[in-house]
Amino acid sequence: MADHPGGESVQPIVWYLDDLKVGQTFRSGSMTVSETEIKCFASRFDPQPFHLDPELAERSPFGGLAASGWHTGAITMRLLVDSMKIAGGILGFGGQISWPRPTRPGDVLTVASEVLEVTPSRSNPERGIVTVRNTTSNQRDEVVQVTEMKLLVPRRPGDPPA
Repeated sequence: MADHPGGESVQPIVWYLDDLKVGQTFRSGSMTVSETEIKCFASRFDPQPFHLDPELAERSPFGGLAASGWHTGAITMRLLVDSMKIAGGILGFGGQISWPRPTRPGDVLTVASEVLEVTPSRSNPERGIVTVRNTTSNQRDEVVQVTEMKLLVPRRPGDPPA
């Protein structure tokens, strides 16, 4: 991190491997999910009745219209791209995902991210792997998605390996 002339710490414009520390957190902006968006996404990518038809969704295990988990994942990714400015982009290298509760029409989603591990590459000193837990919550602080993912993150050009 860089110090601002006034002494307070400010975030770099983009984050490199050596800028990221275990325990570091990021918080995204928010995005509201509409019924129309839920149906549009589902009709194109996950055309199941509980994502498309409110009446049929009432009789499903969801008990009402629910966004596809992949739709929640896409929203999470958008919020991450806007809040975690990783040099070269957010390059996924594997991970896990869970959806503890459905995303509903009208939900306002935000993502809280925490750096769990930073591992410089042994085979390529120009990069490393950063493990991040992303918790996507709605406006009631109910968790709708949790991902733990490994990101391929470059070192700042010219930085010596640690």
